[in-house]
Amino acid sequence: MSRIEDIEKPALAGNLPMAWASDVMAEMLRRLDLKFLALNPGASYRGLHDSLVNYLGNRDPQMLLCLNEDHAVAIAHGYAKVTEQPMGVVLHSNVGLMHGLMQVFNAWCARVPMVIVGATGPVDAELRRPWVDWVHTAKDQGALLRHFTKWDDQPASVGATVEALLRANQIARTAPRGPVYVCLDAGLQETPVERSIALPDVGRYQPGPSPHPSPATLRTLADRLLAAERPIVLAGRVSRRREDWDRRVRLAEALGARVLTDLRTGASFPTDHPLHGAPPRSHYPPAAQELIRRADVILALDSIDLAGAFKLLRVQGGPAAHVVHCSPDPYVHNGWSMDHQGLSPVDLRVLAEPDAAIEGLLPLVEAGMRGRPKKWSGFPTNPLAAARAPAPDLEDGGRPVTQPDVAFCLDQVRRAGGRRFTLVRVGLGWASDHYHFRDPLDFLGYDGGGGLGAGPGMAIGAGLALRGSNRIPLTIIGDGDFLQGATALWTAAHYRIPGLIIVANNRSNFNDEIHQAVIARDRNRPVENKWIGMRMGEPAVDIAGLARAQGLDAAGPIARVGDLLGAIEGAIQAVEEGRPYLLDVLIEPGYAAPLLTRATGESHDGR
Repeated sequence: MSRIEDIEKPALAGNLPMAWASDVMAEMLRRLDLKFLALNPGASYRGLHDSLVNYLGNRDPQMLLCLNEDHAVAIAHGYAKVTEQPMGVVLHSNVGLMHGLMQVFNAWCARVPMVIVGATGPVDAELRRPWVDWVHTAKDQGALLRHFTKWDDQPASVGATVEALLRANQIARTAPRGPVYVCLDAGLQETPVERSIALPDVGRYQPGPSPHPSPATLRTLADRLLAAERPIVLAGRVSRRREDWDRRVRLAEALGARVLTDLRTGASFPTDHPLHGAPPRSHYPPAAQELIRRADVILALDSIDLAGAFKLLRVQGGPAAHVVHCSPDPYVHNGWSMDHQGLSPVDLRVLAEPDAAIEGLLPLVEAGMRGRPKKWSGFPTNPLAAARAPAPDLEDGGRPVTQPDVAFCLDQVRRAGGRRFTLVRVGLGWASDHYHFRDPLDFLGYDGGGGLGAGPGMAIGAGLALRGSNRIPLTIIGDGDFLQGATALWTAAHYRIPGLIIVANNRSNFNDEIHQAVIARDRNRPVENKWIGMRMGEPAVDIAGLARAQGLDAAGPIARVGDLLGAIEGAIQAVEEGRPYLLDVLIEPGYAAPLLTRATGESHDGR
């Protein structure tokens, strides 16, 4: 099996003199330590493309050819979810940029770092080819994505380009992280370098360390937690580093605090730990809501939607508890996108990354708790998490497959083989009762902005980042998400990027069926019509065939629960051999938890 580094090696390239402006641009991308550039080619950056191949030798960064710009951005998103470091993306002029915009918005909402390089046709009109360069030129390309990137620039000289790339890298990697955009002039790229270019020492332009709360703030927070009787931790966007995970566990154990997590963010706390309060869902279920109502101190760790969580409680003015929110997110809130969510009542705002705060907080709490009883005195130790959902009955092999069957069988395969899976994505119907997270890389979270088509690309990006590890990347997505991003799989096949994609295929846009059922009931109209304009049948899409057409091995549709365990085992073995693989599983429509359909918190299952 070829290594990715051995694919697309240019002949007689590399170690050439720096002779063109685009050579300088390529050299800067190398010095920013971007290992890969995902791209779909375009003439607006033909100069840069030549430099990446013939000046750099297509190494550090190596290009990853994608069939659509949408996939290129999604791959970089999946990569950043694993590494917490930016990957590079190159987008062709106006038209390529517009293709990629949805996934840029996803990356923005997920707060993942990404360095996006774009291009415009020659700014100097004298250099434009008739027609094509005119439609590929815009005066302000950055305006297309300025509201959902951290920063953008269109430098007009070689020196300005060097500075722009340094600044872009620095801003993308600074919390709260996010995508940045640098637009390169096609005419400038193809300008000869007339003099020797002295490139700066990139080490002097790195982002600073994450800011820590002041000692006074940490003391105030520690005193609140020590005085609390029923503290609760709401874990949101936190670090993937193992040492940070361990500190979060130690903090909860020192206090005896209950912890709640959700599926919008990656694994942040072991979900089978006695202090974990309820199985994670896409929103807090009733059992979790009850714990929040009982709490007297709430420590939120960069919660994505704290106001929404409190709204579910239906308590005027928010919970009675003292609320602390550790988050740097307000630094990037703007007036265009509502991804900042509602404004929550908070008694102490700590404008720092959660794990930076916990690093200073933990010693104060551990010292203060010596000799004291643990919190939640008089309450049973986590009866909510201790209650295990009954295992699905796999003996009736002829029945249809359900969401709990998929989660349960994956856990069985994981246990039997002593394997370590990284769930890149799970669908809205994921049954988390049957599959626990015990490591920061066990689950990477959702796509951020809810933009369909991201799943396949994110699966590939995570697989790229996990190469050479002992982890198997595994992505569970719906058929709607898959079909909008299916051609991303060609990149996985071409570059031999292993990973398993399981399509939970209910042959419907079932999320919207639920909403149509709600509207029909409100208007006293036939609920039986909810499927019209939703179902994907007659003919059913050959999902496995579509994957094979991109070069993947694939199986399915798996329609009976008796075939599921063996199909998953076979798929995992293929991935362990270094191959990307797709498994199409026909699944009964339904979610593990009802879908929120009202601002009041009302939920429905669509029946």
